[in-house]
Amino acid sequence: MEEQGPNRRSMKKKRKLRFGRFFMTITFLLLIGLVVFSIFQYKAGKDLASTKDQKDIKFTGDSLDVKNSSIQNVLVLGADISESGISRSDTMMLVSWNKETDEVNIVSFMRDIYASIPGGYKPQKLNVAYSLGGVQLLKDTISSMFGVPIHHYALIDFESFESLVDIVAPSGVTIDVEKAMSEKIGVSLEQGVQQLNGQELLGYARFRADEEGDFGRVARQQKVMEALKEEVLSPLNAFYYPKFAGAIQGYVQTDYSTTEEIKHVLSLGFSGGVNINKLTIPIEKSYDFSSFPGVGSVIEINVDKNKQALSEFLGMRLR
Repeated sequence: MEEQGPNRRSMKKKRKLRFGRFFMTITFLLLIGLVVFSIFQYKAGKDLASTKDQKDIKFTGDSLDVKNSSIQNVLVLGADISESGISRSDTMMLVSWNKETDEVNIVSFMRDIYASIPGGYKPQKLNVAYSLGGVQLLKDTISSMFGVPIHHYALIDFESFESLVDIVAPSGVTIDVEKAMSEKIGVSLEQGVQQLNGQELLGYARFRADEEGDFGRVARQQKVMEALKEEVLSPLNAFYYPKFAGAIQGYVQTDYSTTEEIKHVLSLGFSGGVNINKLTIPIEKSYDFSSFPGVGSVIEINVDKNKQALSEFLGMRLR
């Protein structure tokens, strides 16, 4: 009996070693499978967006300010083609990321702001700058008006937005729809909390057929950005990340290189505690409604008040 004790211990040790090797082999195979799956999904997303026509966009961003080197400002535009064939910027946001504080500040600019457009153009609504000279002219208009540096841009059209939402959140994005909506948005939404697909989410963000008008729409756009952040950072949707990352290459036009994009997204995603703050320009009690021949109804703003609010919100001194 005394001789069997060591034998049993030896057999137990061998079984543990065999199980350890088996576990390591299975883990290794699973990792290999995950890598292969991710590569195929990334390629599938990239192929999905490869049929998208890309415009030739020339853009010169501002250099990083030495005093504010931790802050990067990205002009994010949602574009649409009107019935007349003119491309217009329906959404204009400045997304400012402070790498030191790990904060993301989103500034929404009302498209009817009466703005001086550089290059000899007459004053017009802010979003007209995009129709006249694309991303660069809109960037120059905002920079010259508010003194804010813009380092990069990202442009997405409505169709691409819908596709990306359906890729990263195939079960829909949770939104509390505050009222029934249908006019001029291509979908019918009922009041209440619901899961919206890409087309429905876009319709929700674009709705403005009520007394709130464009102010309500801007608030909903910011609400959509917050909801999308939650979806993208949700571990439940990690399965769709590779395909999403591949599709971004074709659906979103930007001056970021592929490497920079991935590093930027991963930095935000894995930080875990990203805080999003929101501001709308113009701020309250800093504007009046006016109308001009050939321009229509506009929002005339107190530039100095809004520039001060923007400076405080972004935590940087503006030019």
